[in-house]
Amino acid sequence: MPTSRSNLPDLKTFFFAISSVIIVWLPVLVLKLGMVMFSGLIVYALTRGIANWIRRHVVAPKPQFSERIKLDQRAEGIAIFLLVLLTSIGIYLFGDWVAEKASVERFNSLLAQVMLVIDQLHRLLPDSVSQHLPESVSSIKRIFAQTIKDYAPQLQVAGIHTLKGFGYAIIGAVIGGIIAIQVPAHAHLHTKPLTRHFRQKFDELMAGFTDVFFAQVKISSINTILTAIYLLGILPLVGHPLPMAWTVVLITFIAGLLPVIGNLISNTIIVSLSLTHGLIVSISSLLWLVTIHKLEYFLNAQIIGSKIRSTAWELLLFMLVLEATFGLAGLLAAPIIYAQIKRILADRGWII
Repeated sequence: MPTSRSNLPDLKTFFFAISSVIIVWLPVLVLKLGMVMFSGLIVYALTRGIANWIRRHVVAPKPQFSERIKLDQRAEGIAIFLLVLLTSIGIYLFGDWVAEKASVERFNSLLAQVMLVIDQLHRLLPDSVSQHLPESVSSIKRIFAQTIKDYAPQLQVAGIHTLKGFGYAIIGAVIGGIIAIQVPAHAHLHTKPLTRHFRQKFDELMAGFTDVFFAQVKISSINTILTAIYLLGILPLVGHPLPMAWTVVLITFIAGLLPVIGNLISNTIIVSLSLTHGLIVSISSLLWLVTIHKLEYFLNAQIIGSKIRSTAWELLLFMLVLEATFGLAGLLAAPIIYAQIKRILADRGWII
């Protein structure tokens, strides 16, 4: 049955309804605190998820044992310990892998392969273009060193912003962990009206974030499967297996959990490794990845849209508006914000 005109909200009522979303997200986006927000929400969601798993599969089957060691009350603390342990192991293994792979010999070998590609370009391109390409490995090293020298201030600023981003991520993770421990798992435990109201709004935020996060896991899985078909199937079949292909597939999945940035990370690694097989393989890798990620952009809107009961076009439009207004942080936050707004409007019966 169509909604009557009298039931539709006026502009003042509408903005009052979504005021909680604006109050939370506007300072985050304006002050560029998106990294704090996202890392905090991720740690909180993972902590609650692990703690709930402990309660279902350990506390419930063995209530007497669990009560004796107070496992129910300590579930969040155990969850955070497991997260810290797994993260530390992951960082150690990744650092060990980087130290093993990033040797001088491998770097020189990669430069030699790049030089082979440049030699192919010298033969394929007109002289007016090829004269601007380096002619030897020493030329590449000289250009690389000069580029670093010319852009030293910008690189310094980028390094500072990167360190600040890591710092924000750690702060957000700590805040998310503290909230998971100190805030009761069940909303009915809050007795004061204002506290219950804040908890309701926080639960709405977490519901929107959880929908978007697990949709992103699905998108990353699709992206990883398509990348694996290319790296583990097509390239070996044509006689050009990529080095460290399984490792690259794993990195693609993990990086794919970060919209936009993750694609840049995995694409850079794949195209760089493709240079070891020449120009044709590098170009084909780039074309395959571009095709995947153009498809992924619409899959993103379709999959996330189905989670938050939104059509692809309206979510894409909202993502474009927030990206134009707040940059990358707005693009990343757009699905979560839109999920919150849709949930609020649906709860009030203003939309289906």
